[in-house]
Amino acid sequence: MIPRYIALEGVEGAGKSTVIRALADRLHQAGEAVVVVREPGGTPIGEEIRRMLLHAEGMSEWAEVALFAASRAELVRQVVYPALEKGAVVLSDRSYYSSLAYQGGGRGLGIPEVREINERVLGGIEPHLVVVLRVDPEVGFARETGRDRIGGEGIDFQRAVAHSYTRLAAEDPRVVIVDAERPVDEVVDEVMAMVVER
Repeated sequence: MIPRYIALEGVEGAGKSTVIRALADRLHQAGEAVVVVREPGGTPIGEEIRRMLLHAEGMSEWAEVALFAASRAELVRQVVYPALEKGAVVLSDRSYYSSLAYQGGGRGLGIPEVREINERVLGGIEPHLVVVLRVDPEVGFARETGRDRIGGEGIDFQRAVAHSYTRLAAEDPRVVIVDAERPVDEVVDEVMAMVVER
């Protein structure tokens, strides 16, 4: 049985949205029902929270954690869980692993502390497979245009986030790292192979 809840992660400019679109097409062709979601967002409340998270000025670090978790709680209960119950594959552009890497690691709030908050709101509904698209942070940073509040934090922050993803992959068997500096088709081939293998 293939993993039904798959999250794609990575630093800014890693190519998550592009890979998700291609992966969704492959899964559709294989006869799977696919639901694509993004974090933050994906519900009316989540989209309002997204606007605040990406553009509000002067936000405290723990408020950022709490808002991401609130958006995620709505998405999981309104979209992800119902889709999984119907047998669909859910492809998520980011997940709570982003909070672990960005706020827990990148902002130095602590991965265990941020994990605890998110696990409380998720109620056990977590990705079965987390694919981290690895690119050099400088490459990803250069790809991004029109950076939002978090994406514009600077290259040192992106390096800290990348290091956190590497740490998560070493500690959590659900997290795998894929070289995303290759052509998209090669990246999607590798991710599809992982899905089939699992």
